[in-house]
Amino acid sequence: MSDEEAYNEGFENVLDEGDFNNDFSGDEENFDSNGNLNTTTADGRTIVESNPANNNLPRKKTAKELAVPKEDRNTTPYMTKYERARVLGTRALQISMNAPVLVDLEGETDPLQIAMKELTQKKLPLVIRRYLPDGSYEDWGCDELILPH
Repeated sequence: MSDEEAYNEGFENVLDEGDFNNDFSGDEENFDSNGNLNTTTADGRTIVESNPANNNLPRKKTAKELAVPKEDRNTTPYMTKYERARVLGTRALQISMNAPVLVDLEGETDPLQIAMKELTQKKLPLVIRRYLPDGSYEDWGCDELILPH
């Protein structure tokens, strides 16, 4: 008895190297018009599941369906200090990259000062998206929000 046979003696489910000859190269996954998974084998045959397991799951909502209408908003109409910081930084970066300025400049050259002036005059062309715990979101324009002091 060889060492390999002695090693495998107590195991009934020992696989031969011939068990690994299946060629899965070229297999592709795609979906048909009903959303069912189709698998195309290397020789061109298509395997279609007759009863996919995910058939009973609800359809994932699109981004537009997750949006809360303006009249149904629940969050506060006050801009938080974190939103203010994010908006000012984003707009200052845009201005520094030569975006058009939406207020009259009175000698200001600092992009952050210009962004602050746009915010106080409610001329910022940005929208704040507030995500809710259920995955939906509310969009607030910077002109709609009450500014912090």
